[in-house]
Amino acid sequence: MTRVIELLISLAIVAALFLIVGLLLPSSRHLVEKAETNRKQTIVYDTLNSLRRFDDWNPLVLRDPRVQLKLSGPESGVGARLDYVSQEKNIGEGSWTITESVPKQKVAIAITNPDRGENKRTVFTLEPTGRNNRNVEITQTYDVDYGWNILGRYFGLYVSRYVGDDMKMGLGRLTNMLATVPNVDYAQSGTKLANLGVVELPAQDILFVNSGAIERGNEQIQASMNANMEWIKRNMAANGLQPVGPMRIITNDLGRTTYNFDVAQAVRKGGPAPADEDKKKPAEGEEGADAAAAAPAVPEAEFDAATQPELQLTLTGPVKHVRTAPGRFAHATYTGFMPELETVRNALRAWAVTQGYEITERPYEMYKSGVAGSFTENGEFEVFWRIK
Repeated sequence: MTRVIELLISLAIVAALFLIVGLLLPSSRHLVEKAETNRKQTIVYDTLNSLRRFDDWNPLVLRDPRVQLKLSGPESGVGARLDYVSQEKNIGEGSWTITESVPKQKVAIAITNPDRGENKRTVFTLEPTGRNNRNVEITQTYDVDYGWNILGRYFGLYVSRYVGDDMKMGLGRLTNMLATVPNVDYAQSGTKLANLGVVELPAQDILFVNSGAIERGNEQIQASMNANMEWIKRNMAANGLQPVGPMRIITNDLGRTTYNFDVAQAVRKGGPAPADEDKKKPAEGEEGADAAAAAPAVPEAEFDAATQPELQLTLTGPVKHVRTAPGRFAHATYTGFMPELETVRNALRAWAVTQGYEITERPYEMYKSGVAGSFTENGEFEVFWRIK
């Protein structure tokens, strides 16, 4: 009996010590990790302000490659939410929900998971750093409250290991992922790039001519565009075709000294020609193929080639025909000189990637000002890049 009493007293002492130590432990935990990237602040912010690329940088998917992810709410900003479900017992079910967004400065996220503790949240803050503030310092904090939960307070002794290690790994993967994004600030003040978004385009019948490797000079490029557009114009007339949308240029390869591209025109069969009063009169010095490129056409989004029979064409010269598949495209508008379009394409790609879209195929621009007008400061373009 004495031994039983001694055992009970020992257990009581251990329990009391456990309780006293637990009460002395912090009722909350705060972790901080940092990383640095040379990407533009806009790119870093937009990547974190959307959960569409969560699986590209968060270590959760490394712990369980079969974890099921589900996005809901807006695509970015406050309310964007990601829920996950894992069969791994140490992961279980949880969610990340953006609760606060300060453009280019901060993204706050509420976290739910089976781990002990309440009010779990992580905050990413962005600060310019480095020479001339060219880099961005990403600071991630993690906070969790345990209150009077004694077991939770003991659990907090290990939070820097199982959460802190994930934070380090996540920031490392994030900076590696950001390094693959073109470093172009598509949202800087005063930019002539506008209307960034995603559009749906129908199937289209395209006549096109490859330019070959053209010397990168404005005169040489314009001459190639006009000559190849003239070939397309002749074949359109011979086959009873009308334009659908403006002339487009599809970039194949832009080298240091040469530019390889396709001159293309979406077309449709038959139908009345535009009324004379609706036709744009060629500007002084704008003739032939250039005038045709700027001429009015059936709006692109209003004509679906898939609703029409396959075109039976007799083509001459270097002109070829293809029917494109319908799909979704990253899209933007731009006003400026044609030689600036390479930066514009990179900006559109950067925007698409930060939004979680995967680009594919070749980008193209619609030359809404015709050929000659596109080599002035008032050239108007629509830029497209197909996404998966």
